[in-house]
Amino acid sequence: MTGQRLSGKVAIVTGAAGGIGFETAVLFAKEGAKVVCADVNEKGVQNTVTKISELVGSGVAIPFKADVSKEDQVKALVEKAVEAYGKLDIMFNNAGIMHPEDDNALNTEERIWNLTMDINVKGVWFGCKHAIIAMRKSGGGSIINTASFVALMGAATPQLAYTASKGAVLAMTRELAMVHARENIRFNSLCPGPIRTPLLMDFLNTEEKKQRRLVHVPQGRFGEAIEQAYGALFLASDESSFVTGTDFRVDGGLSNAYVTPEGEPTGTVPTNFADL
Repeated sequence: MTGQRLSGKVAIVTGAAGGIGFETAVLFAKEGAKVVCADVNEKGVQNTVTKISELVGSGVAIPFKADVSKEDQVKALVEKAVEAYGKLDIMFNNAGIMHPEDDNALNTEERIWNLTMDINVKGVWFGCKHAIIAMRKSGGGSIINTASFVALMGAATPQLAYTASKGAVLAMTRELAMVHARENIRFNSLCPGPIRTPLLMDFLNTEEKKQRRLVHVPQGRFGEAIEQAYGALFLASDESSFVTGTDFRVDGGLSNAYVTPEGEPTGTVPTNFADL
């Protein structure tokens, strides 16, 4: 095939067993990349590789079981990619959790906070750290970290640990982009709006909660995982070679829904959040 946007590149996708990670791993492979599909869910990630083999061919993707909160496992993941395919060009730190017991400052237990931070923040840090080491040897690359629109503006439905963790991802990505810009290693945050994935649908487990989220989305619907995958594809490809340190928003207009360019309320969404 010709015209593939990731031809000759090697990518790691974490959280590849489902949702955004699954769609991105498949899309990357379709676009010519060799993909190491990583997830703590061993059966799920093997299913992703099987799907890629059916659509693209064998030898294009391999599975790797990894808990991203454990540095030794992330290190082994990156080493496996280099061993299998010779280098690393793209690191998509996508694995994350949104725990159903995550709530406000009063109700969120410390164990939920720690678990969320271990996976969502430390996991991204470890992924960046070991990808940098590999990319320095191959002359650069693109590192994409999944943040969220809640890192930019907060969430009407309380999820304090998740929101704080994604804010940390945003800040970490910006700093790393500045530190490593002259090494040809790019860092960008993918900031999804509300996406119809099991992760979010399990959290918004009532119709009331779903509508409380959707009332803020100008397009009036949840996004789809494949729409995020196309955002990741742009950031992974050479088309974005002058893009680093950005908060890349694929959110249905959500983050711009509250004010006009002049800073005045739009009047199209509720302003009294206590009523939502």
